[in-house]
Amino acid sequence: MFPFSFEWIWDMGHVVFMGGLWYALTIIGLGMTYCIIKAALDTLKGNGDHHH
Repeated sequence: MFPFSFEWIWDMGHVVFMGGLWYALTIIGLGMTYCIIKAALDTLKGNGDHHH
């Protein structure tokens, strides 16, 4: 069942589950966004700091 389905009932179990789901997805999304932006900026900066 999905929240846009007519049979969906917002009881406490659904609220807690959906809240935890969106909290976890937000944390993962922010972390990935930070890593992608940092990688792009480090690549563009190109200060010659090669480790290999």
